[in-house]
Amino acid sequence: MNNLILQTHNLCKTLGGQQVVNGVSLSIPENSVYGLLGPNGAGKSTTLKMLTGMLRPTSGAILFRGKSWSRKDLFHIGALIESPPLYENLTARENLKVRTTLLGLPDSRIDEVLNVVDLTDTGKKRAGQFSMGMKQRLGIAIALLHNPKLLILDEPTNGLDPIGIQKQRELIRSFPRQGITVILSSHMLAEVEQMADYIGIIAGGVLAYQAQVNPSEDLESLFMQIISEQRKGGE
Repeated sequence: MNNLILQTHNLCKTLGGQQVVNGVSLSIPENSVYGLLGPNGAGKSTTLKMLTGMLRPTSGAILFRGKSWSRKDLFHIGALIESPPLYENLTARENLKVRTTLLGLPDSRIDEVLNVVDLTDTGKKRAGQFSMGMKQRLGIAIALLHNPKLLILDEPTNGLDPIGIQKQRELIRSFPRQGITVILSSHMLAEVEQMADYIGIIAGGVLAYQAQVNPSEDLESLFMQIISEQRKGGE
């Protein structure tokens, strides 16, 4: 693999007495899109929450740029996990203004990120009136405000219509060209196949497969085979 921006070594998380993530060792190449695939409840979101400091690992290690992860690394990591954190009574610009004020960032970043996510023409429309796709893109704009080098997205195309999915796909594919590495989780194989350079497949909290995307390989067959083998191994 290329230079790695993030690695995990035997990452584990126990919640409510159940091991949700079990020995996950990720290798995320810089300036790539890495798709973390798995069925619902596989441990994808829990893994991403540990990478963003929302959850503390039970055991294992996270390395960011070759050094042990610390909370100061969050200055270089942007994330959109679960629902976009929006003030629905505010416009897109006002939502971003709240964040630039809190983070001490120049207002010039507002126009820059609105342009990146194609939300420059929303005017006085409040975020609560946005479509699901527009809300997702505004959530990504918020995550981009502080110029992160790593962007973590949990199910970024979930609930979007076909046009929204296409726009989201094009947006995500553009990030590596801007020096931003993306980790995204999904259970939508066809979408990840069109976006990702590398994939990891997680099932039952275990990372059962990790490799560069092979265009000649049938991802659905590979996915079903790995999930089936993992479930048999757990019986």
